[in-house]
Amino acid sequence: MALESSNDLKEIEAVLQTYFDGLYEGSTEKLGTAFHETADLRSVNADGSLAVLPKAAWLDAVKNRPSAASRNLPRQDFVISLDRSSPSTAFAKVNCQIPPRYFTDYLVLAKLQGGWKIVSKTFHTDTREG
Repeated sequence: MALESSNDLKEIEAVLQTYFDGLYEGSTEKLGTAFHETADLRSVNADGSLAVLPKAAWLDAVKNRPSAASRNLPRQDFVISLDRSSPSTAFAKVNCQIPPRYFTDYLVLAKLQGGWKIVSKTFHTDTREG
């Protein structure tokens, strides 16, 4: 289903921008508003096992690391694709970086009573030196 409602598209883009800004700035407040309270983050560990991190634990990690902005690192974040499968669900594939880590994120968004929120994030990280 295409993103037929321009208002929905604007709202989803605003959530994604808040996510990008929060990542770059290390703002747990911005990230907290972009994600639903029960959201989690998932990735595959080096041994092939699934890593699941609750939102609260992730926000603690973000709070305790220096932000990309505070280190004057280059910023590059963008939406690769955006798809809406129903009036209340959407899927975004995005790229962002916090050098030396470069991320491909798969974000599932849901339109809830409070508006669009990221309800799940699955990601892959590449580490590049120099």
